Amino acid sequence: MQITDILAQMGGLQSMARELGVSETQAASGAEALVPAILGGFKRQTQSQSTGLAGLGGLLGQLGGGDLLDDVLAPQPTNVSRGNDVLGQIFGTKDVSRAVAQKAASQSGLEPSLLKKMLPMLAMLVTGYMAKQQGGGVAAQPAPTGGGLGGLLGSLLGGKGGDGSGLASMLDLNGDGNPLDDILRLVGKGRP
Repeated sequence: MQITDILAQMGGLQSMARELGVSETQAASGAEALVPAILGGFKRQTQSQSTGLAGLGGLLGQLGGGDLLDDVLAPQPTNVSRGNDVLGQIFGTKDVSRAVAQKAASQSGLEPSLLKKMLPMLAMLVTGYMAKQQGGGVAAQPAPTGGGLGGLLGSLLGGKGGDGSGLASMLDLNGDGNPLDDILRLVGKGRP
């Protein structure tokens, strides 16, 4: 199951659509274009930290854990500064966030300004979902097979059967399995 389907089942896309005043179809379209970069950012974090996946679990908690998901699902307005904190951690600069929104706009046909508003909310949804999966907190959702956060991140990035048809392949320009490096290169902000 794709992460966007999971977020829709949990009500995340509906909450985001309601708060931004757009249709659920637009929210889903935006999510499909933006989520690969968010997941790519988390994948890059696990590869760049010496602690790897163990560090990812700590990072998810440090960023707000499952509360981030609950914040977006709650009826009151979302505190998007928490989502911007997530984006700062996984992307590094606002330039990368802007480039992600621009690339997603060309894929989805949605306005970049709308996608920039969606990005922190989606970052919160994805982070909160992964944190709850790690802690076994989202009871209605079966955990993807593969074991722990590594299996979860791999299945979310890889899509069905690992045949490259996952969301990440849409943004992966050089086919190396990590779309974020391509986005970073586009804005000239590549990290070592």
